[in-house]
Amino acid sequence: MDQILDFIKKHKLIKAGQVIGVGVSGGVDSMTLLHFLHENRQVLDIEVVAIHINHGIREESDDEARFVLQKCREMGVRVYKFTIDSPKIAKDKRLSIETAAREGRYGVFDALIRKDIVDRIALAHHQSDQAETILMHIFRGCGVSGARGMEPIRDGYYIRPMLNVSKEDILDYASLHNIDYVEDSSNSDISYTRNYLRHVVMKDILEKWPNAIQAINNFASAVSEDDEYIKTLIETNSLSIDDKTVHMPCSYFYGSSAIYSRIVFQALALIGVKKDIERKHIEMIKNLATNLENGKKIRLPYDIVVSKEYDYLTFENNYVEKPQLSRALKCEEFEAPNFGKVVVKRVKSDAINDENALYFDYRKVPKTARWRYREEGDVFEKFGGGTKKIKSIFIDKKIPVRLRDYIPVLADENEIYVIAGVGISEKVRVDADVPTCLKIIVEK
Repeated sequence: MDQILDFIKKHKLIKAGQVIGVGVSGGVDSMTLLHFLHENRQVLDIEVVAIHINHGIREESDDEARFVLQKCREMGVRVYKFTIDSPKIAKDKRLSIETAAREGRYGVFDALIRKDIVDRIALAHHQSDQAETILMHIFRGCGVSGARGMEPIRDGYYIRPMLNVSKEDILDYASLHNIDYVEDSSNSDISYTRNYLRHVVMKDILEKWPNAIQAINNFASAVSEDDEYIKTLIETNSLSIDDKTVHMPCSYFYGSSAIYSRIVFQALALIGVKKDIERKHIEMIKNLATNLENGKKIRLPYDIVVSKEYDYLTFENNYVEKPQLSRALKCEEFEAPNFGKVVVKRVKSDAINDENALYFDYRKVPKTARWRYREEGDVFEKFGGGTKKIKSIFIDKKIPVRLRDYIPVLADENEIYVIAGVGISEKVRVDADVPTCLKIIVEK
């Protein structure tokens, strides 16, 4: 494990005086990294703190959190504990549970960095993780950048001090220093992509080629060196940048793919996209530049639009993250980003006279109903009767697809009672004998 100190020095992962937050799950990898950095804190002249995140996925997560807190107390390490609702993030953003957990986790890390609570985040990725990551990238159709695998330092804040350490070395260190750890039961669930690769694919590979992990890591190092050299040959001064738009000359695509593919990645990075772009997307962009006529466009992940404008390609980042909304029903005004201001007022029922407003009987709305955005399975009872899915309502009303995720709905579970600016359910119709009702206006 002494190679960790050399690795930190070689890649300038840590500066003297910094506060290093270690992502600690309670597993052997993260507990070993925490122990190593804590034991070498004086050598590195750093303060080490632990960061534990309960992802809200497994029943034993609370026990693991208590375990981490106890071990940190025994070591004398300050610990920051957080809980995120990964299933809710996955549902709201329509992500896999793996992706949602990662997004929530990095959201916590980013916040700690922004608030200057820590200077850098240390992650416990090691050689086996690196090999698995490279294979996943290759299977998904990556280019050279994906074959490089994980970098020792990312975005200037995330460091991986154990990236050149084997799993065997980690286990030996944990045994030597009597490091307690917990086993994550979900690690054996092969329905998760990485677990399938680890327990099925890599298992078979290692039986045939026992040195495969080291070989894959050596390959990544060679690819990284070659990639860095090729990048020194690339001239990107012709890329012009304007807000969330980058312009790239089509003439680049008549040269070597080794050059234009890297320029495309550079163009995308300039508008904030650094992942999920595969070889097939590069070929689509090349075809647009060399074969299609002016005015044609293609869409890439993260709502990136690439358009051909005469002798240039224009890369536009149109991605807007769907905001979160959860509000109880009351008389108020609130902003709905990309939609407008929603104004809710109590009025007398005999004052129903505004064609641009919606009126409904708030007494008929369950007390547990909340304003939120649409979800899978939502239904709505039309005026006059008849239940339809909210998607069908939006289609009937000719509401553009780009707006549908931003329209607030008042709902209890999957029952929609009000669609702001669109309509109200038969179930909350204002009867003639009620003195007051609620009025909703949307100010665009």
